[in-house]
Amino acid sequence: MIYSMTGYAVRTLDVECGTLHLELKSVNSRYLDFQFRICEELRAAELPLREMFSAKLSRGKIECRVGFAAKASTQQALAVNADLLQCLKGLEAQVLAELPGARALSVAEVLRWPGMFGDDALDTDTLVPQALALAKQVLDDFAASRAREGQKLADVILERVARIRDLVREVTPRIPAAQAAFQEKLKQRLVDALGSADDERIRQEVAVFAVRIDVAEELARLSTHLDEVERVIKSGGACGKRLDFLMQELNREANTLGSKSVVAEVSQTAMDLKLLIEQMREQIQNLE
Repeated sequence: MIYSMTGYAVRTLDVECGTLHLELKSVNSRYLDFQFRICEELRAAELPLREMFSAKLSRGKIECRVGFAAKASTQQALAVNADLLQCLKGLEAQVLAELPGARALSVAEVLRWPGMFGDDALDTDTLVPQALALAKQVLDDFAASRAREGQKLADVILERVARIRDLVREVTPRIPAAQAAFQEKLKQRLVDALGSADDERIRQEVAVFAVRIDVAEELARLSTHLDEVERVIKSGGACGKRLDFLMQELNREANTLGSKSVVAEVSQTAMDLKLLIEQMREQIQNLE
């Protein structure tokens, strides 16, 4: 199984004091990069969440949102800590007296102040483990989402591999005759220039040229690299970097094939190969 770096999963969980909400989504990245957006009540869960995700994921820019909505009954029962409120009021007046340009506290900031609701504070010792249990379920959904996307990408890549094999299979039998015809033309040109078909220099030049335009090694290496692409995909796991390296090798062989070409058919095949390789690379950039 191979995995895309693109995925999405979300779940909610009703608990005694409210509702937990956890969302995971990811996009492509060379490395594993986390961005957490966690409500204050569950800030303590960030480190264990990071450790949990790091154990399962290897690449991608991961955004994790964790929210909590208290039950209406809980919200109605909340009472502002009057003593703390008066203390903040006095401290604010003191700061503003010394720093007239300072910004006053907003109502939202006051209400979020630690201890503002006194004894009605949430039991985070219970809430954090519940959030982590929810995160495990979301992570399973998230992995399944990335696996489905990864399989679609793998299918596209393997289809391009098959198309490359078809192109190579079609052009390979025609190369020897095309090269022989071109060598004969070259030999005739040399004869016309030097005036002797038995001249040793002509035979040497033709022999050297034959070696230079021989593409048997390039075709063999293309086949070997394609075998490795299929093997890596079937092996599964985090394979994006390995496949990207193989695309570089395939592209190198296609370039060499084009540079050695002496006939339009082989040149066109080389261009078609480069297009298919680039299409595979675009898909591979999405793989973990």
